Amino acid sequence: MARQGKIRRYDSKINAISRLIDSGIILLTFFALIDIFQVVWQPLYVWGLLFSILLFNFFAESQDAYRSWRGTNLREEIEIVLISWVTGICVLVLLDVFVIHSHVYSEPFIAVWIIATPIELIAWHAMVRMALGILRSKGYNTRKIAIVGATPLGKRLEFAFNKMDWSGYRFVGYYDDRKIKNTEGESRFEPVTIEGNIEQLIEDCKQGKVDSVYITLAMAAEHRIKGLVEKLADSTVSVYFVPDFFTFNLLNSRWIDHQGITAVSIYDSPFTGLDSTIKRLEDILLSIVILCIVALPMLAIAIAIKLTSKGPVLFKQNRYGIDGEKIRVWKFRSMTVADDGSNIVQATKGDSRITPFGAFLRRTSLDELPQFFNALSGDMSIVGPRPHAVAHNEEYRSKIQGYMLRHKVKPGITGLAQINGFRGETDTLDKMEGRIHYDLQYIQSWSLWLDLKIIFLTIFKGFTDKNAY
Repeated sequence: MARQGKIRRYDSKINAISRLIDSGIILLTFFALIDIFQVVWQPLYVWGLLFSILLFNFFAESQDAYRSWRGTNLREEIEIVLISWVTGICVLVLLDVFVIHSHVYSEPFIAVWIIATPIELIAWHAMVRMALGILRSKGYNTRKIAIVGATPLGKRLEFAFNKMDWSGYRFVGYYDDRKIKNTEGESRFEPVTIEGNIEQLIEDCKQGKVDSVYITLAMAAEHRIKGLVEKLADSTVSVYFVPDFFTFNLLNSRWIDHQGITAVSIYDSPFTGLDSTIKRLEDILLSIVILCIVALPMLAIAIAIKLTSKGPVLFKQNRYGIDGEKIRVWKFRSMTVADDGSNIVQATKGDSRITPFGAFLRRTSLDELPQFFNALSGDMSIVGPRPHAVAHNEEYRSKIQGYMLRHKVKPGITGLAQINGFRGETDTLDKMEGRIHYDLQYIQSWSLWLDLKIIFLTIFKGFTDKNAY
């Protein structure tokens, strides 16, 4: 009977120690400043400290701050620490302003603690990285790496190792039984040199010339991989299999564990578990705030529409929502017609169907304001792929590969495509492909910080565009 096992998280104990040290730095810095400023201790400080540590750890974990540091660079680590700390403090300040009313954050020593703590956290992370880098440059705790398979994936892996010279990885070379032909345009890397065949690899492993072997053969080579793994069992090297998931157009890929059996998602939504709740809270809170701000302008627009053209104030059209379900999207009416059938003609420059006031609304995106009610009700989100008419969906889903994957999330009022210039008429297939590219990129890289960035940039360059008419 074949042996079975589960795939465990790498360096989980080291990650736990890292969290503990970071929490200790937050705690000790606070106590040191209490002593320096000779502040009288208050019970409220206990709750402030506790929640600051919990929130920092929560936001740091949500950004994978404690994954193996060999796979990240210092700049990325610094950004994660800063974002996690600032976000946690902002939550506490808002809680104090609107609920507790203690004004504790106006105290000088608290201000110093808020500034000093992230500096100390960053300094600690940088010192650890620097110390390990120095040790590894002198030959301590290094790993001699061999790659089996002179494939494009293997070349990508070699490139990654060479970029992380501080990590202690030392690339030995490629091993492959096949005669490799470096076809022009196969990848952006230089042609590779084969160190030896598989038998040579086994011999080098036994002699201690190789510490770790990374297998980058195609997943179709199952029998070759199995035979190689069995041969490597006669040595003490660490063996890693690198599946070529890049064969697929991955969308928000992640590991999933089912009773010790690991699966990898190819197409998935980023909004699962707590992230789904965070996204919904974001939409509710921001929609309420924005609707309060634009209530009077919306009333003025509604009156202007009634005075300048015949017809209803609001235009409601069927669109595809999350998972391809139909929703009713609201807009201020900007045309003399209200098409909602199987054959919808996109608005073009100088379109006679657009009313004079409607042209202004479309040019400034003010016609989209009622969609904040869609976001509040849960049919839409503030940030996400723009919803297309059902007729346009049916047209483009057969022309653009992966088009329907944009419906893995709720449609949005603004999105990554809109702030990158893909707004308005899509009169060519290239324009629609560009929009879909950014829509899928948004789903792949979603985070709360990305949403806030898109909203911020929309204010400055997302409302008007030369293609909006």
